[in-house]
Amino acid sequence: MTRQGSLLVTAALALVLTGFAKRGDAYDFNDSHFHLTNYIQEGLSLPEFLKIMGDRTGRAAVFGIPLQQKWDYFESGPRAPDYYLLSDAELYYYSFTDAIIADQVLHLSPEDRKRFDPMITGFNPTDMYAADHIRRVLRMYPGVFTGIGEFSVHKEFVSAKVAGHTASLRNPALDKILAFAGEAGLVVILHNDINTVRPAPGRPANFDDLKVVFRDHKDASIIWAHTGLGRFVKPTADHVELLREMLSSDEYSHVNFDISWDEVAKWVVADDASLDAWVKLLNQYPDRFLFGSDTVAPKSQADYLKAFDAYQKLWERLDAETASKVKSKNFERIFDAARVKVRAWEARQVRK
Repeated sequence: MTRQGSLLVTAALALVLTGFAKRGDAYDFNDSHFHLTNYIQEGLSLPEFLKIMGDRTGRAAVFGIPLQQKWDYFESGPRAPDYYLLSDAELYYYSFTDAIIADQVLHLSPEDRKRFDPMITGFNPTDMYAADHIRRVLRMYPGVFTGIGEFSVHKEFVSAKVAGHTASLRNPALDKILAFAGEAGLVVILHNDINTVRPAPGRPANFDDLKVVFRDHKDASIIWAHTGLGRFVKPTADHVELLREMLSSDEYSHVNFDISWDEVAKWVVADDASLDAWVKLLNQYPDRFLFGSDTVAPKSQADYLKAFDAYQKLWERLDAETASKVKSKNFERIFDAARVKVRAWEARQVRK
């Protein structure tokens, strides 16, 4: 590296290290999973979201939705669908969502920007050019993005609706995406259902392939969204033990797990046995889990807080330090580290 390049990296790191928001313990939680826009690219402005966050949320990882629901007149007539379950028409990848997010961020004051970690999500994970899109967005909007995602590979009812080739854990395009994320220091939020909606007996359908992907990309900081659960993908009886299988191995030390979404909370707090198992797991591995709302353009703070409130039984049962890490501190550690790495990568691009 040239002396000029070294100075640029040093300056970038100094800027990042002095640019973090107030620590999360001044708030109830940091949000590791928030969608600013919905399936037709409508939603909130960041100033509106700041009002909803209020004094409850310190920071948030914010992103759009990479898929656009097509309004096919011959399928739904004059009724405009705004959600993927409201139409049989296809979904297609919508790359402009990244520009929408960047524009919103760049119109904030420097102080307000500290509270957001924007994510790049407008890419097709089946496209061998997807990593080039991510690289291009970073160069076009330096200083804005912290990671990529939430993007999906296997997702209940969504995967079958997406136009084009079906996403797969075995597609080398995914390897290229994760390799670049590791190179640039980007946090990765990956949605991949652990199982199918109608599972067969035995190991969950996608679990072992996912383990291979994780193991092959140890340089990437990965957050597995919802621990693979969903609205219709329910946990198997050994779900917690499957998570422990990864958590207990150093091969997956770069992988963290979000418990975002009120639909996931319902599985966690379903009964005393489930709650006991999750409490034991989180207390055993307190550094590996993050809370996220997974709300999509909420209209009020009450709507926004549904997921957090749904976990009330969990918060009450966890050790105080574990609860603090899951709600706030793990977010700060993971996303603060990514900010430093991504800003350094961007600074290195100046000399190329």
